[in-house]
Amino acid sequence: MNDPSPRKLVHGMPVYASRRFDRPRIFGIAILSDFGSAVRGDEKRNNDAQPNVYRSSEAMPETEWSYLADIWNVGAMIWDLFEGKHMFYGYDPYKKNYTTSAHLAEVIGMLGPPPLDMLKRGERSPEFFTEDGPWKHEIEIPIPQQASLEASEEYLEGRNTDMFMAFIRGMIQ
Repeated sequence: MNDPSPRKLVHGMPVYASRRFDRPRIFGIAILSDFGSAVRGDEKRNNDAQPNVYRSSEAMPETEWSYLADIWNVGAMIWDLFEGKHMFYGYDPYKKNYTTSAHLAEVIGMLGPPPLDMLKRGERSPEFFTEDGPWKHEIEIPIPQQASLEASEEYLEGRNTDMFMAFIRGMIQ
């Protein structure tokens, strides 16, 4: 080793001195990965996938999805990184934790209802939607009425807001 970490032995165990890591002058290519959940992208799936707060609108009603659902995840993560908060939480105030119905209600409030053809393909769609598409009234979670991406965005103004919203909407619609 050319430059080993300074250390000392305490009770027979090495204790290493801290080193300062400076910010790199240049960054390499960003790589998003989750190898613990990796699957082939060319095969359609309908299993419950993705971390709860990033779950795409296709995955929640268990509609067949493929790698395109990952674009939703990237859009939601970009929102998190830029805004410092999740786009959707899926918090159910009655059950005091995440539920798919609470998450879907937030998505509908923010983006509008999912397309009927998508709902017809979802195995769990009948739990949340009527046969012709509206949200079931017997679900305790109401659709947020005053929600919008634009109202949730806190840091941009003018044209920058419009460009960011178009970028994010292109990923999550």
